[in-house]
Amino acid sequence: MVLSDNTIRSEIDAGRIVIEPFDPGRVQPSSVDLTVDHRFRVFNNSRYPFIDVRQPMEDLTSLVEIDGDEPFILHPGEFVLGQTLEKVTLPNDLVARLEGKSSLGRLGLLIHSTAGFVDSGFSGNLTLELSNVANLPITIYRGMPIGQISFMRMDAPVDRPYGSAETHSKYQGQAEPTASRFYLNFEQSET
Repeated sequence: MVLSDNTIRSEIDAGRIVIEPFDPGRVQPSSVDLTVDHRFRVFNNSRYPFIDVRQPMEDLTSLVEIDGDEPFILHPGEFVLGQTLEKVTLPNDLVARLEGKSSLGRLGLLIHSTAGFVDSGFSGNLTLELSNVANLPITIYRGMPIGQISFMRMDAPVDRPYGSAETHSKYQGQAEPTASRFYLNFEQSET
């Protein structure tokens, strides 16, 4: 069941859903608008001939910070990682979905490729997978609404929330745009 605006506000007031910083004016009928931070991870396309998902590739991306009111310019066909300004924390009986804003989608800005799902127990800033599918560059400004998060109640609390040792969570507590840690799946299967 998707939570309504009234239920979302109640869950935030009770401290079960935490959004920091929280702006009550960003609550929509069935979601909360989230904004974009000023840090982005850009790909260093000339460092490797290909991306090897089994290997850590720490210098595959570089962190870029935009100052003040300067925009980050996302070029056509470009893919970068960003993050929400807000840190989101979920209890062990709610999950969430992060979706793009329709007005930005109509300009060709996609905010996630496949990773719009937020597990119960997650806590951290959400990494955005930003793509420009338009024919012109798109400006992205710090603090602009970039997406909306909706919440769903589960049929029961989970036994192993995100962040517990058994789930091998790779992104719990992330506080900046975080590059892929997929290679850890191979390391875990070898142990």
